[in-house]
Amino acid sequence: MMILRSSGASPYGRKVKIAAAVLGLADRIEVVATDTGNADDPVRKDNPLGKIPVLVPERGAPLYDSRVILEYLDALAGGGKILPQGERRFEVLTQQALADGILDASILRVYEVRYRPEERREASWVAHQEGKVARALASLESEPPRPSGPIPDAGQITVACALGYQDLRFEGKWREGHPKLVAWLDAFAEMVPAFEETRFRV
Repeated sequence: MMILRSSGASPYGRKVKIAAAVLGLADRIEVVATDTGNADDPVRKDNPLGKIPVLVPERGAPLYDSRVILEYLDALAGGGKILPQGERRFEVLTQQALADGILDASILRVYEVRYRPEERREASWVAHQEGKVARALASLESEPPRPSGPIPDAGQITVACALGYQDLRFEGKWREGHPKLVAWLDAFAEMVPAFEETRFRV
């Protein structure tokens, strides 16, 4: 049994859980709740950065971050499933990078509030992160992810998790002005039951 160190609210961990589900590997993974703020949590042994998610395979060294884990799961499932071969692969990887960028900027916004008292928050820094998210969402609205096969690819999975995180942390404000993306996410959720199954509920 593989071990996935993650937390319920981690969008990167959600990526891995959804990928495992669509690849038929979920029953081979035990999800272990992880507290990255706890110096005694085993995650710091498995990943010196202390970041999640981390996948501990049945054999071999722990794997991180989510992009590496998705590569591993895809290979475990036979390859070319969520990370296609050929020219299409680079389109998928670029889309994954764009959606990961949305998540990176969004988490920085969350941390600015969580870890800094109000008088020390930097408005220009927050605006800089908001700009990244706004531009990325505009790009995705102009050209939503396109179907790629019987199961979603890594880019589509990551876009869905990025939008889900906007719903979780920013009250779904992204939905106004992005009707194509809203429709796309609804269709994704209908096609991929694991999206609802991995939703974090506060």
